[in-house]
Amino acid sequence: MSRLAKKSPPVCVDLPLDDSDFRRKLKCLRQLLESCFGPAGRLKQVHNNIGGHVITTSTSSVLLQSASSSHPLMKIITASVLGHVSRFSDCGLFVAIFCLALIDRANKSGLCQSTAIRVNQHLLSTCTGYLHQEDCGCKLKLDFCGSQNLIGLSRSVICSKPACVLTELEAMHISRLAVQAFVMTVPCEGPGRVSLGRVVTVSVEGLPVKDSSVFPGLLVEIPEILYPGIIENDSSAPLKMVLYTASLSGDLFELGDGSLEVNAHVDTESQMLDQLLELGSQAVKDEVKLFVCQKVIHPVLQHYLRQHGVMVIERLGGTLVEPLIQLTGVKPVATLQTIIPPEAYGQVNSLSIRHFGFKRMMHLHPPENTVICTMILCHRNETMLSELKVVCQKAEHVLRLTLREPSALLGGGCTETHLAAHIRNQGINKVAEAALMLGCSEREYLLGMEAFCCSLDSVAQSLEHNGGNSLIDLTHGHHWTIPADVTQAQWEQVMGSCGCGLVEKRPDKEWTYLNTKYSEFSPAPLSRNTNLQPRVLDSFTAKLNALQIAVETANLVLNVRFIIQDVN
Repeated sequence: MSRLAKKSPPVCVDLPLDDSDFRRKLKCLRQLLESCFGPAGRLKQVHNNIGGHVITTSTSSVLLQSASSSHPLMKIITASVLGHVSRFSDCGLFVAIFCLALIDRANKSGLCQSTAIRVNQHLLSTCTGYLHQEDCGCKLKLDFCGSQNLIGLSRSVICSKPACVLTELEAMHISRLAVQAFVMTVPCEGPGRVSLGRVVTVSVEGLPVKDSSVFPGLLVEIPEILYPGIIENDSSAPLKMVLYTASLSGDLFELGDGSLEVNAHVDTESQMLDQLLELGSQAVKDEVKLFVCQKVIHPVLQHYLRQHGVMVIERLGGTLVEPLIQLTGVKPVATLQTIIPPEAYGQVNSLSIRHFGFKRMMHLHPPENTVICTMILCHRNETMLSELKVVCQKAEHVLRLTLREPSALLGGGCTETHLAAHIRNQGINKVAEAALMLGCSEREYLLGMEAFCCSLDSVAQSLEHNGGNSLIDLTHGHHWTIPADVTQAQWEQVMGSCGCGLVEKRPDKEWTYLNTKYSEFSPAPLSRNTNLQPRVLDSFTAKLNALQIAVETANLVLNVRFIIQDVN
């Protein structure tokens, strides 16, 4: 009884947003994520206090999974960001920074939380409605007849992560490879339901980035002892193959669950080996040339198969099973207790060996046009290579999203400032109508609108990490940056182009500092006759969802009145 302790009652916290400790945590998280935002973002090293692997990154998913918090509202924000990234791969930092800015601005505006929530939701609808319009000034239609815009979108994703440490030429090379791999995964069939293929990524440390490449088919790493058994198919007939997902190690415990009765005088090891050799005999009889197992193959079975001219690959791993099925049409065999059915066999056109540094890869050439390809990613060290692999997978996902909605948004902070200018213009012109609809005063609506627009502007400002100033032009509403020591009289001398690269300086153009008062204006659409190409693009689908998630999460946090915690 001495070990029993009295159960403590739950702790109820009233008005958690008024808690100074919670506000300090929000500010700390916002500063952490803002400092990582964009191609000039600062890197973070993640490690624990007992040693282990050190990760260098500026990726939101890695940082938020590592920086855990016990506060319930912090958990809600983190879960929202990670949920968005798991679905769309991009704009995770945008979600977090915009959400935290909305919460901070709502607290400082003096509005009651219910009014701030209604205004935020109304302005979100205004943003999404504008972004879906054909004449939206910050949206660009993607042309699939050429690869220029797709490469620009891919490059924007890859260059946003400085931990990859890529030169301009290396970034362009990887961007082209990402687009090439994406195009390979799109089938050539006509109208109707189609299934996209898959990109298998293989990392090779120590080689220069320019050695990275994309190959149709599948590359599987193999040990050197397999070389003598490599089959080069010179004929036009494809090679037959079989795939086992069950273990062929010969161990009884690999047979599965259930009870097993064994006679005391029976040698179970030899019985299992005989059964394995029967499978091998059938494979040889059916003229199988490639025998693949997801797990382990008994050495005696391997020796038997190689003696009969069959190429053997074991320990394939679960990640390569599905791509191999798509590539060859093979149907995996999940048990060794039945004969191999004829329809289970697949086909490869040929096998060859490729060398990438210390890795030796078997190249499985597809029998015809395939939607499976392998991207070989090379980099100088493990840290850069790990980040590059993550970023290339994100770029692949972002490119796939363009099939759903063939549009992109202008990057470099121009979409955020353009949206803020559009909302201010709409809000001033329709303030009485909006206030009546939302059940608040015109003053409250204007305060909520300004908080929302300043939050958008602060996302664009987060792209600057060298002490410079952020500006907005009063014609198109695009984002510009200048060094900190430049005076207003020198603006025209140092201005080049806006953040996305589509607007260039002109003598008649006016600018003002972001997050300062300026006369509202209707952002003018860009001329479609210009030969300029956008320097930075963002995924339309990912950013639209990010905008919605950020506002909805901020509203959820603002709406929390009590937190009840069990402290036992």
